[in-house]
Amino acid sequence: FDLSRSYGSAPCIPTRTVHVSSLKIRKTNVVSVMSPAGCPHVNGFKVDNWKQNLRVIYQCFVWSGSAETRKRKAKSCICHMCGAHLNRLHSCLSCVFFGCFTKKHIHEHAKNKRHNLAIDLLYGGIYCFVCQDYIYDKDMEQIAKEEQRKAWKLQGRFFPLFNPSVGPSGVGEKYSTWEPTKRELELLRHNPKRRKITTNCTIGLRGLINLGNTCFMNCIVQALTHTPLLRDFFLSDRHKCEMQSNSCLVCEMSQLFQEFYSGHRSPHIPFRLLHLVWTHARHLAGYEQQDAHEFLIAALDVLHRHCKGDDNGKKANNPNNCNCIIDQIFTGGLQSDVTCQVCHGVSTTIDPFWDISLDLPGSSTPFWPLSPGGDGSTLNGESHLSGATTLTDCLRRFTRPEHLGSSAKIKCSGCHSYQESTKQLTMKKLPIVACFHLKRFEHSAKLRRKIPTYVSFPLELDMTPFMASSKESRMNGQYQQSVDVFNNDNKYSLFAVVNHQGTLESGHYTTFIRQHKDQWFKCDDAVITKASIKDVLDSEGYLLFYHKQFLEYE
Repeated sequence: FDLSRSYGSAPCIPTRTVHVSSLKIRKTNVVSVMSPAGCPHVNGFKVDNWKQNLRVIYQCFVWSGSAETRKRKAKSCICHMCGAHLNRLHSCLSCVFFGCFTKKHIHEHAKNKRHNLAIDLLYGGIYCFVCQDYIYDKDMEQIAKEEQRKAWKLQGRFFPLFNPSVGPSGVGEKYSTWEPTKRELELLRHNPKRRKITTNCTIGLRGLINLGNTCFMNCIVQALTHTPLLRDFFLSDRHKCEMQSNSCLVCEMSQLFQEFYSGHRSPHIPFRLLHLVWTHARHLAGYEQQDAHEFLIAALDVLHRHCKGDDNGKKANNPNNCNCIIDQIFTGGLQSDVTCQVCHGVSTTIDPFWDISLDLPGSSTPFWPLSPGGDGSTLNGESHLSGATTLTDCLRRFTRPEHLGSSAKIKCSGCHSYQESTKQLTMKKLPIVACFHLKRFEHSAKLRRKIPTYVSFPLELDMTPFMASSKESRMNGQYQQSVDVFNNDNKYSLFAVVNHQGTLESGHYTTFIRQHKDQWFKCDDAVITKASIKDVLDSEGYLLFYHKQFLEYE
């Protein structure tokens, strides 16, 4: 089912079949259920000897239980377009074709040949190119399980009943899937009542008492507690504290999530959280009004430092090289390309970021480009009819080439001398949660003021034009939009908006949060009220939180 349009509020603990609130999880040993009836395109495959053919594919190219089949898989399973062994190789179920999923070679084959189904050769998941998701079919799943068990037996594997994570050394996964025992099935039959998510469900919604100008903290807490993967991490008790629990901010956040999803409706008093923030981020101590953006960065920094021990310093596939939950969710990579104007040599650096700060029209910094008002065009779902500045405009300006000028010459490694250059920022790696900070508070030597410029932002955002890989498609400051319907890797959905009302000297923070489906609520300290999508999109916007619609993870 389409999780990109449905933000569930119930916690989940990832197992073989994962439903993570707002996401389509695209990991190949995780199957997303398309609908109660399943994928309608499977029936076209189920003809003649389809079961035997599928078993042969699992035996020879997926599980490969014997040494002979493993050798055959290593020799024959290469991408027919680029010759690579890796890049998430998939096999077409309609013909003999292997293709990379990462480089979309299998996508091209499916589109050209109209072969809708392919199987992942590492985990055995079946992908439908029409549904654009991994699918679940009871018959296919049964064949996959049977062939996996046969392969494990050939490898000398055993299947412990109560502790599947403890397995012998050998080839393949050391974790087996959970299957309910007869006793468990009997208990489920005798207890048929299930908790369901309804349209009026309020679990996870809870107000926060203002402890004296602490609305800046309350609004960020609301956004964090409704971040799906962060919620699932804390509610599944994944944090293993290596500090004193009374001084660990991660332990307090874990307790805070328990409070939010306990079902209690009375406002929560976050006094311990405030004390720990004051302890670990002393520049935020005191009862003066603080900046919500500054609090967000400080909170992420302290959480990052306190939960690094969870992963024993493991390196990860993000620019921070940290595997803590904060970096897994919030860290992206910003690519900076400095081009020499003489030899055109390019110097590239990649820096980690937790948020992206965007300039606004009306500030002392010249803004470019403005929307082509009145032409009725749309980009990222943002209407330009009114000529309002859009989030896409701000991102265009952020990623446009900038001439550094003669006063900022940089020593060129090619010319071996100081030369004028241009600098351009693009996204090398996108985070799971993209936070955009609209720079509404201007501080300079001459003036301090708030910039009230209205910025239109969409419910769904495509970041493809702002990727480093899309630079070649940029012509004269404009982007060539991709028409590839299969390319959804860089699409995001809005799930939280922090707003500031008032002036720079005196103001108040509130948050709009997306609960599930299209249910939005306004969080104003202890008071939570129902909100419409129009209320959200018409708001001024200070911090915008977007969540990836499709998530790939190792």
